Amino acid sequence: MLNNWLKIAFINYKKNWLSTIINLFGLTIGLTGFMLILMHWNDEESYEKWNPKKDNVYYFQGYYATDKFYGGAISYPFAEAALKQIPEVQDYVLMNGTGMSFKMVTKYKTTFQKDGFTVSDNFFNLFPFKLVSGSYKDALKNENSIALSTTAAKNLFGKTSVSGETVKIKSKSFVVTAVYELPKGNSQMKPEFVIKPAEQLKNDKEQWGNFNYGGFFLLKKDANPRDFERKFKDIIMFRAKRDAKPAGITPEKYISLYGPSDSLLTPIDKMKLHAEMTWFGKPDFKTLMILFTLSVLIVILSAINFINLKTAQASQRAKEIGVRKAIGSTKSALILQFLLETFLICFASYLLSLALTELLLPSFNQFFDKEMVMNDWHIYFYSFAMVLLVTLISGLIPASYLANFKAIETLKGNFARSRHGIWLRNGILTLQLMISSFFIIGGLIINQQVKYMMNKDLGFSGKQVFQINFNDDNNGKPWLKYERLKAEMAKIPGVESISFSESAPGSGNQSSSNVDYMTTSIGAGHGAMDYNYLQFMGVKLKKGRWLNPNLSSDTINNVLVNEAFVRKFGWTDDQVMKREIRPGFDYRPYHIVGIVKDFNTQGLNSEVNPVLYFHYRATEWKRFNVANILLKLKADDIDGTVKRLKTYWQNKVEPGYPFNSYFIDKRFAKTFETYQKQQTLFTILNAMVLMVALLGLFALSSLMIEQKLKDVAIRKTLGASDGTLIFGLTKQFLWITLIAVLISIPISYYLMNEWLKDFAYRIDMPVFPFILSLILLLILTFTVVSIKAYQATKVNLVKYLKYE
Repeated sequence: MLNNWLKIAFINYKKNWLSTIINLFGLTIGLTGFMLILMHWNDEESYEKWNPKKDNVYYFQGYYATDKFYGGAISYPFAEAALKQIPEVQDYVLMNGTGMSFKMVTKYKTTFQKDGFTVSDNFFNLFPFKLVSGSYKDALKNENSIALSTTAAKNLFGKTSVSGETVKIKSKSFVVTAVYELPKGNSQMKPEFVIKPAEQLKNDKEQWGNFNYGGFFLLKKDANPRDFERKFKDIIMFRAKRDAKPAGITPEKYISLYGPSDSLLTPIDKMKLHAEMTWFGKPDFKTLMILFTLSVLIVILSAINFINLKTAQASQRAKEIGVRKAIGSTKSALILQFLLETFLICFASYLLSLALTELLLPSFNQFFDKEMVMNDWHIYFYSFAMVLLVTLISGLIPASYLANFKAIETLKGNFARSRHGIWLRNGILTLQLMISSFFIIGGLIINQQVKYMMNKDLGFSGKQVFQINFNDDNNGKPWLKYERLKAEMAKIPGVESISFSESAPGSGNQSSSNVDYMTTSIGAGHGAMDYNYLQFMGVKLKKGRWLNPNLSSDTINNVLVNEAFVRKFGWTDDQVMKREIRPGFDYRPYHIVGIVKDFNTQGLNSEVNPVLYFHYRATEWKRFNVANILLKLKADDIDGTVKRLKTYWQNKVEPGYPFNSYFIDKRFAKTFETYQKQQTLFTILNAMVLMVALLGLFALSSLMIEQKLKDVAIRKTLGASDGTLIFGLTKQFLWITLIAVLISIPISYYLMNEWLKDFAYRIDMPVFPFILSLILLLILTFTVVSIKAYQATKVNLVKYLKYE
């Protein structure tokens, strides 16, 4: 019996070769997209799985109810209070810096070592990497302790058994206490060396409002993180009661002003994808879900093609089914037979998709900057499960439909003139065109949003601005190094002007704190800078004056603010110039001497925050953050100037260090990369969807028009023109297309409006994509169907009318 079913299946595959190829192609494309996106998802979910304590280690996020956002940082006193007052807490770790780089000197060699972390004492208690040498006990207890990865140890010493050896960083000696092996699996915790920020921890011990750390908590076994969050509110209230009274406000008001108002713990193995905010940035789970949903929709489109083509071929197999039923075949046996035929196509597509996925994986890895390989059984399991699901969905509907044919009716030859299956085919075709319409509308809106962001006036000009980052090797006084470099580099040919900013565009180094005026407080960013920085970047002055190097007060307590700062306080421009504010980063009041136009330095996914700008010498600790020099290069010989700068730097400034430099405009452009990738992926998926849909439409229209060839012959004999016949054969498909697009418009509007909500600067919902989607699909439908309709008008009249 099985052998007979297989023979029948291959006969029908050969007979309907076009439908077979379209089904194979559509399912292969759909399953390939599904596998690639599934691999991407699984890769994102696999972070921190190596950690044996992953079930008990959580990342801390603070919630700020007034501004309705989550912050990914915690202060030292809050973390210490949680350890002492919340019984569920066993230990904690504070992370202050990642991606640290230093020139390290040993008795063997000098090496520039990258990717270091600065963390608190008990880092290895929460992140127990495999120990190779030394001990984790008290590994970071002292400020001159350092732990190295096996890679860093080999770079510095040529071996891994180096505990007790000495490493010199910036004239300070560190003793190697431990050597560890980094985890093989995906992890955001891959420090090549680990040191303790002892001085900063000491300074922040009583600073409740200095949220300078990423916080990790180790909870006791079976402890509930929701209990931690509930008890953490008591710590928030304790701090508020203590500090609200001197400020003359209620604790509730204090919390609303300074926060946080609540907390959230996320397991570390969920942190990469599911946290609200982390020290490493904001996860983007929504985009991953969109991509996964779109990949599933392509598979659904392929299944729809299968259903449509199978039901359209029903008349060709009506007599076969009638004969089989007449000789005793059961309905269930027929359904199994048709399911087997479907499974063979789906399984062949599955094998082809595995090969195509392997072929496309290197390009996919390069696109997402990953190193995925097809060695995860989950990929094969879930993709094969999808094959079985597609087999059931795309096989069971036409199988049930075909198996329900009445033997007497089909053997009489009346089936071809019945209307069975028309509503089913039209309904499924409508769904297919709805999905295609959504992809066209979505692709056009994404393209317009990305183009809008790329062309938006940022309020500054980074053209020809070259940034060089330097290291603090000037006896702990980096601002003196900057001032020396500024004087020397101004003499290099091709350098037009020089400046400095703590938070240059694209750097992501925007510090923030509360800023108070009487009983009002706002959160605001702050950026230390040189006198000429704002003019250097082409920022416009709205009111007041620039900072002046000839006024000593401009290096003590005078600041400029942006328009967002004024709006946040609800002041007029005239009121601002009379205000004296108290920023949380200093003990002195500051005077506002100017207002600058808003300019965006952090990327267009967020609005311009309130910011105040001041000279780097104004606040004592800010001068220690001077770590770059900005140079505007003359346009006539940019390449030559960069070469001269590099030669000067490597020979006279930092020999042995890499030349860490970039152009500001190119660096800022990286903030758009995520959205440009979304645009590219949506365009590719859009092309795949249209290709699958149009091929399916062509095959379906071919089968349906073939069933009407006798009607065409009769009408042509009675004098109908080719144009009339073509329109008559295509108008049914045009009506279906019109209905599908009209249904898809409100759905597309809602979904794309939700996507646009993530952007602080967004386009208004355009009308053009919805109109274009309708026009484009009508044209494509007419073009595809009319090709077969035109061929039908050339029918041989004698062939179809000789028996009438």
